[in-house]
Amino acid sequence: MKSTHIQHLFNRIGFGITPKELKRLSKKSKHEIVDEIFSNSKNTTPVEVDLSFLKDLKPGDLKDREKRQEIQKIGRKKVNDFSIAWMDRIFNPKEILREKMTLFWANHFVCQNKNILFIQNYNNKLRENALGNFRNFTKTVSKEAAMLGYLNNKQNKKKSPNENFARELMELFTLGQGNYTETDIKESARAFTGYNHNYYAEFVMKKKHHDENNKTFFGKTGNFNGDDIIDIILEEKQCARYISEKIYSYFVNENINKNHVEEMTNLFYKDYNIEKLMRFVLLSDWFYNSENIGTKIKSPMEFLAGINTIIPYNFEKEKQVLLVQRLLGQVLMKPPNVAGWQTGRNWIDSNTLVRRLRLPSILLNNAEITYSDTGDEETMITDLKSKRLKRKAIIKTKVDWNSFEENYKKIDNKSLITHVLQSKINPGTEKILLENIDIPKKDFCIQLMSTPEYQLC
Repeated sequence: MKSTHIQHLFNRIGFGITPKELKRLSKKSKHEIVDEIFSNSKNTTPVEVDLSFLKDLKPGDLKDREKRQEIQKIGRKKVNDFSIAWMDRIFNPKEILREKMTLFWANHFVCQNKNILFIQNYNNKLRENALGNFRNFTKTVSKEAAMLGYLNNKQNKKKSPNENFARELMELFTLGQGNYTETDIKESARAFTGYNHNYYAEFVMKKKHHDENNKTFFGKTGNFNGDDIIDIILEEKQCARYISEKIYSYFVNENINKNHVEEMTNLFYKDYNIEKLMRFVLLSDWFYNSENIGTKIKSPMEFLAGINTIIPYNFEKEKQVLLVQRLLGQVLMKPPNVAGWQTGRNWIDSNTLVRRLRLPSILLNNAEITYSDTGDEETMITDLKSKRLKRKAIIKTKVDWNSFEENYKKIDNKSLITHVLQSKINPGTEKILLENIDIPKKDFCIQLMSTPEYQLC
């Protein structure tokens, strides 16, 4: 398989590839490499933080106000700890494709919750189902404590239905806007009445709050529950098309090729098997077409993890993990709203572009970054007073230059360009790079990662 295609494959299903791994895989065929990718993601390794503070806690303990506030405070800190642990997993994935899929599904089945037990369970359910069956996946999500709280389905009772989850189930999770009616929302909300959970985050159906009467949904009438509604939705081919479009946009190209998506839809509609769908995409010839290579704007996580693949680094202060996430516009565990992060060009604005161009130098040289909590454009330190910027920080990292030197020792600076950049290089950028071709390899690599072209994969 061509090196360019292997790099493209690993940029999309992971966060880049080292020269050693690229060399090893270049002797294999496309089918062999894709088989290996799925084999390596067969298992699921959950991300977990220490929840021992909940060990001896009983539901009755939360009736005490001070105790409850204390637990909530610890819980909020643990959610941040989980965000840091998740990013560490993204930087060091055992199951590369499963982790990339988890990141994808986290921006599809969007959820936020301050209860660390609930949100940890939820995140690991995304990971567990990332390559499974979409039907079972959707039913699982509908019963997760974190989702029941996030979209108010706990408040959805026979006497006072709450339509929030039912609406988002169709608009964001399965069909897309315009493919259902207000009556569909009302009827399906009735089917999800009584959904709840216990203290331990386990699903509970509260029968006294469930509407046992017939509902009419998409032309069918019966005493449906939530699982029945999901089954009926998945009978609509539009559901397979909607999910295929989102996967195509995320893994292939934001400019949708309707013929390719229709091929995916026809396959996915048969059994909603996510692994089969992804295998089809990665084995298709069109996945490797030139218009799909180096044309996708990296998400902040792809950007940060991609740097780490080339030059491994760790943050010395864990809080700065969250700071950098925030400055780039993607804080794990804190999506902006139920629609999630808007991707593609939405990742880049005047603030984030400047930060992205400077960040490789900041991360790898322990440099200072200035920023404003109010969102002002990043500026020079000397302008702090006049601009009244509120914050500045020296990002402290430990950089493993030895690994970089070892991994790239047989690669000269000119060859390094194609290892680091996959997009078409602007003539102006190329001129600058060639003018600096003789500088030390470490400095040259940072320069490559500070180009507009590095924002693409």
